[in-house]
This record gives sequence, structure tokens and C-alpha cells, in this order.
Amino acid sequence: MLLITGACGYIGSHFLHHYLAQTDEKVVVIDDLMLGHVQAITPDIAPRVHFAQCRIGDREAVAELLAEHKVDRVVHFAASAYVGESQENPFKYFNNNVVQSLAFFESLEAAGVRDIVFSSTCASYGTPAHTPIDESHPQMPINTYGVSKLMIEHALRALALAKGWRYVLLRYFNAAGASASAAIGESHATETHLIPLALAAAMGKGPALKVYGNDYPTADGTCIRDYVHVDDLATGHMRALDLLKNPRMPAAACLPASDELGAVFNLGTSKGASVLEVIKMVETVTGLTVPYSFAPRRPGDPAVLTAVDERARTVLGWKAEHDLESIVRTAFAWEQKRTY
Repeated sequence: MLLITGACGYIGSHFLHHYLAQTDEKVVVIDDLMLGHVQAITPDIAPRVHFAQCRIGDREAVAELLAEHKVDRVVHFAASAYVGESQENPFKYFNNNVVQSLAFFESLEAAGVRDIVFSSTCASYGTPAHTPIDESHPQMPINTYGVSKLMIEHALRALALAKGWRYVLLRYFNAAGASASAAIGESHATETHLIPLALAAAMGKGPALKVYGNDYPTADGTCIRDYVHVDDLATGHMRALDLLKNPRMPAAACLPASDELGAVFNLGTSKGASVLEVIKMVETVTGLTVPYSFAPRRPGDPAVLTAVDERARTVLGWKAEHDLESIVRTAFAWEQKRTY
């Protein structure tokens, strides 16, 4: 049975729905609901979900779940994920993302569960030495969020070498969009992502959008990012689970000196869109005007962040199917009927 942490969050909930649509299995879900929404476990899937509201570092609660259910694989999403907040309150991120995860891993090891897919991030790369970014790019994160994710990557590699764990790291770029049904979507207490902010501005539900910097060395002077649809990310996690079924992972997927116990993939589109291109797409899709103004650059914002997706294509058989228009269209549909 599969155990999913953070399955009531943005990306975790889309994977949960995707997984249950592709299988006839039941799943175990852990979420403390600090950031997630229990409404993401919609009535159509609820009978197949055993939900436990607890922290992943709660050893007693996790041990009971693992004893009750025959868990053999884990997809680990649970984490705090605001870059700005991570700089303001680094110890919160060390506790939520690192300490809690290590306690969770100890519970898994005690139960003999050693196969895991980990939700990592391109933030672990830091300021790019070159773009697009491939998986061998140096990892020198410039914020606590990226550091916390990299620490867990190192922990999983150590557990692979010491205890025979098998893991897949998925470093994804800018998650965006919503489910095709608009039943679930992006909902954060503090929204920091460009597309929902642009939609809120256009719909009159939020303030005018701030565009940070218009003097970057790009075609229109604004930052370029690699936006990948959240349902494509869900598919990537399915492919990663399939890879874990292979007793020996393909060498092309493996990290150095991992003894073929661990693999890493970027999940991105290999294409970028600038802030102004995103604004134009929002206006095209919605038929509304996005009010915006330019503001000074934010410290640490690189001009371009895009992925090399070749490894995911060749080893996982994965590629992003949604383009920017599809991303914005599904996000707009969600904003029009959001339920949480």
C-alpha cells in the first residue's frame, strides 16, 4: 500500500487524485492540515483514502499507521514551501522540513519501509551557473527552503548507502495550474505564485500585480521561469513509483556513488515564460486586464530558470503535456469555482 504525506496540499492532492484514477488501490494519507485542506479529499475518492491528521514526526501515530496498514512505498510531499518565509524564520523550516522528515524516516526504517519518492525542488540549485539546468548542476541553494530540501536529499542518499533504501528525487520547477475538473487547485493562506496572483488581480479579487524587475537581460526585461502543470508533476511521481519497481535502477538515472539505489530527475518543460508573457496569457485566457506595476528586483532572483528535461524523458518516459495556455486556463477555471 502507498503512503502519501502532505496529500492535502497543492501538489500532493493532485498526485493523490491522479494515483487513485490510475489504480483501484486504497492509500494511506498523512497531513497535519497546517497548510493543506481536507476538502482536497473529495467525496468521490474519500472511501479509498485512510486519512490521518498528524505530523509526520509523530512517531507513535506513524508507527500505528504502519502497523495497521501494509505500507511498502512512500511519496513524501509534506513540507513548508515559502521561500521568503524560510529566510525570515529558518528554524521553522529546519524543524518542519528536516527534523520532522528525519523522525518520519526513522519510523519507516523501524517498519521496514525503504522505498520512497521525495518531492524536492529546483531551489536546491541556487543561482544558476548555467541555464537550462540539468541534474548535475551544482547544488548551492541561496535560501533556507532550498537548503532544507537538499538536506533531505543527502539524508536519503545516506540511508540508501547505510540501510539499502531506494529513492527517487524529483526536483521540479514552477508548479502551476489545477485539475481539469476544477475540483481541486492551488490554495495558499499567503499566495506568492505569479499565476494565481495575476488571476486575482484580473478578477478584482486581489491588489494590482507587482512585477519585480524589468531590467533583466531577457527579451522583455522580466524574469523567465519554467512553469510545469501540477497534473504533469503528478504523472512524474507515477513514473517514479514505476522506477522503484525495478530492482536495479538504470545507471543513467542514478546519483554518483549511489550504488543504483537512488535516482534524480528534473521535472520541467525545458521552456520558459517571462512575467510579461504570463500576464499576456492570463489576459488572453480570461478576457480581462491584469493591472500591474513594476517594482525593484528582489534579491536573489536570477534572470532565467529553466530545466533540462532530457533525463526524465529518456529514463522515466515522462514529458510535460500541458503548455502555458493550458496551465492558465485550468488555474482560471479553479479560481472561478474554488471551494477552499
